[in-house]
Amino acid sequence: MNTEWKPPPGWRVIETLDAHAAGEPLRLITKGLPRIPGDTILKKRRYFRENFDFLRTGLMWEPRGHADMYGAVLTEPVSEEGDFGVFFLHNEGYSTMCGHAVIALAKMTLDTGMVKKEGKNPEIKMDTPAGLVKAAAHREEGKVKRASFLNVPCFVYLKDQKVQVPDIGWVSYDIAFGGAFYAFCRAEELDVSLKPENCARLIHLGRSIKKAVQNSVDITHPLEEELGYLYGTIIIGPPEKSCNHSRNVCVFADGEVDRSPTGTGVSARAALHYSRGELKKGEALVIESLIGTEFRVSVKEETRFGPYSSVVPEVSGSASITGTSRFCFDPDDPLKKGFLLR
Repeated sequence: MNTEWKPPPGWRVIETLDAHAAGEPLRLITKGLPRIPGDTILKKRRYFRENFDFLRTGLMWEPRGHADMYGAVLTEPVSEEGDFGVFFLHNEGYSTMCGHAVIALAKMTLDTGMVKKEGKNPEIKMDTPAGLVKAAAHREEGKVKRASFLNVPCFVYLKDQKVQVPDIGWVSYDIAFGGAFYAFCRAEELDVSLKPENCARLIHLGRSIKKAVQNSVDITHPLEEELGYLYGTIIIGPPEKSCNHSRNVCVFADGEVDRSPTGTGVSARAALHYSRGELKKGEALVIESLIGTEFRVSVKEETRFGPYSSVVPEVSGSASITGTSRFCFDPDDPLKKGFLLR
């Protein structure tokens, strides 16, 4: 059997490295893209969206991906400190920041030698759409076992709000920024338990609450207009393990369910808990995901971000590499741009 087939001339070929952090996938494009111009990550992301969005849909959506796939594009750095730049892809579009991806990227870039750093605890600096993010990898026997990162300043946007949601009723919520804006609500008020078998119900709740909140409040980022929108809904409930603080489920983009506890989500939660006196500087919370995986978050420092009192959280977790892929785009394929089914 001939296994040396090569795509014909004229076919686009994209190579990827795949991994997951706490169960949430990350598909990193490693070959097949031209240089992406722009002197900021937001400009690079905008250029990609305007010229290569078919690659986002082609790699995130079926038949090459699925409704909950998540991706990243590496670029050259845009700051003096940065080791590389990165922006993030999902089923609906583009994220402002992504904690699970930062953890996965620390693992992927160091373990494969894409970034060369010596020592047991090398630091990687990533230019993201939300700003510079510093990640520390924790190596054992030359392999990254865990990674942690200092997030961008995180703050509470609105507290103790209520919104009427069709077919659900009045829902209490807070909004906080952890690299993206989230609406936070409680599982007990929604009469739902945070278990995998309730995934369809959680998607419905997350989508409905997000839409109702979007229709009732204006969200603006203090520095970047492109970051001023509600990214998702996070539903908080009790943990499965009594030693952990809580469990949460993030429903973001177009009904996408995060398998991890959500790095930007737990960062925003740190700002919320800190503002209420429920979390002290240096104290850590261990938060579970829908599938029981864990991230640890703590407040490292207080700061200001525009008009907001903010905190700088540290988030830590683990990641694993799952494989490599070579995807081909046949120009005659009527489904080359992908499709989605729920």
